[in-house]
Amino acid sequence: MAAPRRSWIVFGFSAAEAAGDAEPGPGQCRQLPDGVRRVWPAWSYAVLETGSGLEVMGAGPRRPLPEDCVAALPSETHAVLLRGEAAEAWPRAAVLRGELRGEPVWSRALPPGSRPELPLLPDGFAAPRPPFYTELPGLRLRALALGHEHAVGLGAAGEVYGWGGGRHGQLGHGSVESEQRPRVVEALCGVPVRAVAAGGWHSACVSGGGDLYVWGWNESGQLALPSRAVAEERAQDGDGGAGPEDPPLPGEPPGAAFISIQAFPALLDLPQEPAVAAVSCGSRHTAVVTRGGELYTWGWGKYGQLGHRGRASSDRPQRVEQLRAEGLRAQEVVCGPWNTFVCVLQQ
Repeated sequence: MAAPRRSWIVFGFSAAEAAGDAEPGPGQCRQLPDGVRRVWPAWSYAVLETGSGLEVMGAGPRRPLPEDCVAALPSETHAVLLRGEAAEAWPRAAVLRGELRGEPVWSRALPPGSRPELPLLPDGFAAPRPPFYTELPGLRLRALALGHEHAVGLGAAGEVYGWGGGRHGQLGHGSVESEQRPRVVEALCGVPVRAVAAGGWHSACVSGGGDLYVWGWNESGQLALPSRAVAEERAQDGDGGAGPEDPPLPGEPPGAAFISIQAFPALLDLPQEPAVAAVSCGSRHTAVVTRGGELYTWGWGKYGQLGHRGRASSDRPQRVEQLRAEGLRAQEVVCGPWNTFVCVLQQ
């Protein structure tokens, strides 16, 4: 029997849309080049790891990066690259051209033979925009996820830390206050966590037992909690619209409790398969892969990033039926700001 074929697909915002060459699509699935192993997405482009090294996928032809580049952390202003025995920050334009000439705008030497998992670096972490490096003295992290204004770290013993901007409850400390230094998320104490994710202004984590916790901003339903904006969108699509001052909305129970900010981690149950294997967060959407190989998505859907063959937002976890219909089993998921990259196996 032939081994299952592994490939990457993407839903949502494309480089052509970023360049103004295309209108938002209805959520079709697009195939990535053969041989892709990893994906690091920014808003308008992505860095791909293939069998021949790193390539940049933007609006034009794919361009290879120098062969000593092994990992990337991209943004719309710069990209941090692991290159040789250093971490370097280069302007976005140079990365898109694949021409890293002259000196980087920032660099930090790494211990010989080390290959940290970006954004983590020895004794601190990198960010793809200034300041490019922040020290974390005395704190050992296994993983780190960066949002627009905050960071979520996973400690050596499975504890979760949140720090940075907190105005949308994205730190998980029960308030909307900011934190300058890493602070343990006390609500998760006693829950051994194995993976963390950060969106624009929301966060998520997966426990060792496969439980999913979410917290932060829920404006677009990205926490899969009742969202007024999503309810209004459903009402407008189905009933001609309801004004923001006219509760209850059609299709919602009287007195529906909409949640804008969830400042403590909330346990989220999926409708059909509770055990989660992986989670990733976009700017305002969330995606998980279950242990059974299903992909669920929810949140903001304007660019088809939820993969439900449309552009509607959702404040409820929905299984991506297209994968099941095509005999595809999800293995990994990586959310860009407005799109969703999924590694699948063809049975």
